[in-house]
Amino acid sequence: MARRKKHQKLPNGFGSIKYLGKGRYKPYGVYPPVTEYTSKGPVTPKALAYVETWDEGYEILAARKLENEGKIKIQNGVYIDRTPTFKEVYEDFYKEKYRNELREGKKKTSSMSSTQVAFKNSSALHDIQFGQIKYKDLQDVLNACPLKHSSLELIVSLMHQMYKYAIKYDIVDKDYSSALFIPIPDDDESGVPFTDEELKILWKNKDDFVVQMLLIMCYSGYRIKAFTNIETNLDGKYFKGGVKTKASKERIVPIHSCIFDMVKARYNGKNLLGCSVRDFRNKMYNTLSSLGIANAATGARHTPHDCRHTFSALCERYEVNENDRKRMMGHSFKSDITNAKYSHRTIEELREQIEKIKTPFII
Repeated sequence: MARRKKHQKLPNGFGSIKYLGKGRYKPYGVYPPVTEYTSKGPVTPKALAYVETWDEGYEILAARKLENEGKIKIQNGVYIDRTPTFKEVYEDFYKEKYRNELREGKKKTSSMSSTQVAFKNSSALHDIQFGQIKYKDLQDVLNACPLKHSSLELIVSLMHQMYKYAIKYDIVDKDYSSALFIPIPDDDESGVPFTDEELKILWKNKDDFVVQMLLIMCYSGYRIKAFTNIETNLDGKYFKGGVKTKASKERIVPIHSCIFDMVKARYNGKNLLGCSVRDFRNKMYNTLSSLGIANAATGARHTPHDCRHTFSALCERYEVNENDRKRMMGHSFKSDITNAKYSHRTIEELREQIEKIKTPFII
């Protein structure tokens, strides 16, 4: 095995160049001289840059020394800043995030696909050095993106994760993604509940694997994506978790007695959907079409989110406590501090409320 070249010792006060190990596109970190000390020893300063070779690092430190001596003036961002590009950071981030899947040669997961799509939709940033990207550059990507709210959510999530990664590895020291916002309304919240007649048709076909999942969603209020990772506790007869908001991710929803046997029969310790979200959507559309209820009364095609609207409508019809409906749907109490901070409901109290929903269509 070839040994790395031994380099000259750098003079005192010059700075340092550290080899950070294999597997990095730019394995050398370039650091200014140490100026801070604690009882535990010297504090390593923030890196000036990450480079491919030791010689590049030496050039940066030499130029920095000349500038400090007033002999040259370096235009910031042109010479000194050699942070990797957005694309290079993404590639290293992706390898780390999905290292197990990549090492084991597993089939591409929906999470991996979503990450790749979000990166593709951020193409305006690909060739910009990560250290040169500012808040406006990130927000401009969102403002210019013509896609739906859900696609923008994936972009924002990727940016959050990449900045967390970049800060961890001292590529940058500030998270410009923290203040990002999605500039369009959340179209995912729109939907039409299933009518009584449509619910009756679903219950008549409750032995169908896809229909079972639709009924589980209609009587639990969860978004379709949540079923890929929520906790399903069969002993306690409840779901726990969710997606999107903090309130949603922390909620507990008792499993309604009318769907418990379905949940128990299909639960294998993993994804209740039994497939990816995309595949389930396609199966749902085909199934509803074969049952003659593909479209709502409005003419719009029924979507998985209509199940969430159905749950909300059922709660309202059977007079489920309004605050408990919010809790089970993962809605925040916003400015209602009393309910947000001081109201605590047990699983059995929530179960009493959800069981108010009657199921007259069960045959």
